[in-house]
Amino acid sequence: MNQEKLLRIEDLVLHFNTAKGPVQAVDGVNFTLDSNRAVVILGESGCGKSSLAKAILRLLPRNAGTYSGQIYLDGKDIMPLSEEEFRQNIRWASISMVPQAAMNALNPVIRVGDQVAEPARIHLGVDKEGAISLVKKMFQHVGVPEDFISRYPFELSGGMRQRVAIAMALVTSPLLIILDEPTSALDVLTQANIFNVLKRLKKELGISFILITHDIATSSELADEVAVMYAGQIVEVSDAHRFFNDPLHPYSKKLMASVPRLHGDKEPEFITGRPPSLINLPKGCRFAERCAFRFEKCDNEPPVFEREGRLVKCWLYE
Repeated sequence: MNQEKLLRIEDLVLHFNTAKGPVQAVDGVNFTLDSNRAVVILGESGCGKSSLAKAILRLLPRNAGTYSGQIYLDGKDIMPLSEEEFRQNIRWASISMVPQAAMNALNPVIRVGDQVAEPARIHLGVDKEGAISLVKKMFQHVGVPEDFISRYPFELSGGMRQRVAIAMALVTSPLLIILDEPTSALDVLTQANIFNVLKRLKKELGISFILITHDIATSSELADEVAVMYAGQIVEVSDAHRFFNDPLHPYSKKLMASVPRLHGDKEPEFITGRPPSLINLPKGCRFAERCAFRFEKCDNEPPVFEREGRLVKCWLYE
């Protein structure tokens, strides 16, 4: 592969039509991702993280309105592709997804082996025997016993069902996997085991990940880079080490301050107020009403990315 980024997103917009007006769920998002890297997208519930995943994979609901921008995968703009071309060559073939509540996404009346094999049969054109052979290989990667192929989802624990969902995302050997809150319904020990699986897959298979979550503590296990999302926009992008040690955006600082610490006496903080309505957004900084550093310019002009090397959308760094 040349120096082209694996994924490059420019001015991505996805608005939803409602009776009260357009919901600006994804509103001019820009970021890039290299091969064999993991970017974690952090933010509160309702900030547009899951909508961003849907926009990348073109999983648009019926009330989708404005959908525009550029998405380059391995140097190719995939936005102009027809729906059929996108379904055949991109969705689940080059980019796959482990959705929210993935444990419940499995069909309860179909054996898990057949479910994991289905994307391989559709997108790779392999026969049933070849697909089951791939399933066995994927199960080995994610730590699922081979004899689970013949079991039904209800016979598996929550952690094993989640591993099966990851195996299904892997079976077509995609370039990129999007994980939307992949461990939100699991206990702490199972979460740790799943993240260990993901780290090993990244190292062994060279796959890139987009991890969408509001769980800062567990996301730090996988992250190479961090993108912070607020009110439909990315407000900070940084390498993980610098972000977790020294976040720049006032919202990012508050997110980090809300994480309980094992050592020290400092109590976790909370963010006062609530995010703005995605239907009626302020004309200046979208975090201004909740920000302790607010000044006049914040209310009147939307901030732009500042600071070379670390991108932060805040007038404090002008």
